[in-house]
Amino acid sequence: MTAIRINKYLCASGLLSRKAADVLIKRGVVRINGRQAILGKKVGAGDTVTLDGQKVAPLPPEKTIVLALNKPVGVVCTAARSVEHNIVDFVAHDSRVFPVGRLDKASQGLILLTNRSDLVNKILSAGNRHEKEYRVT
Repeated sequence: MTAIRINKYLCASGLLSRKAADVLIKRGVVRINGRQAILGKKVGAGDTVTLDGQKVAPLPPEKTIVLALNKPVGVVCTAARSVEHNIVDFVAHDSRVFPVGRLDKASQGLILLTNRSDLVNKILSAGNRHEKEYRVT
C-alpha cells in the first residue's frame, strides 16, 4: 500500500467521510502506531490506526457495496437519519451506505449508494470528467 493521508485512510474504511475524519483527528481520538494523529499525516502499509481505541483498516475490495436504486419521488437523498424520508432508511441496508450525489425530493431516477467514500469522490469529482445526462419533463 502506498502511503496515504490519514483522513483518506479512515474514509477508505467506510466508517466516515474525510471531513468527519478531520474532525475526529482534531479531537484527538485517532492514533497511528499509538501516537495521536495530526492532520495531513501519512499512513503506510505497516502502520496501525485506531479510532477511539478500535483498530481501523480500509475495506477490502470484496466488502465494497454499490447499490443502484430507482429513487422514487418523495425520498430525500441524504444520509442524515434525522431527515424524514431519507434515502438510507428507505434502502434499509444492513451496512452503512450513502448516496453518490443527489436527486431532488420531487425527482425520480437512478442513483447509486455505496459504503466507499473514496468511490464517491472518484465518481463525482469534476476533474474526472464523467459525463452526466439529464432528461427533464
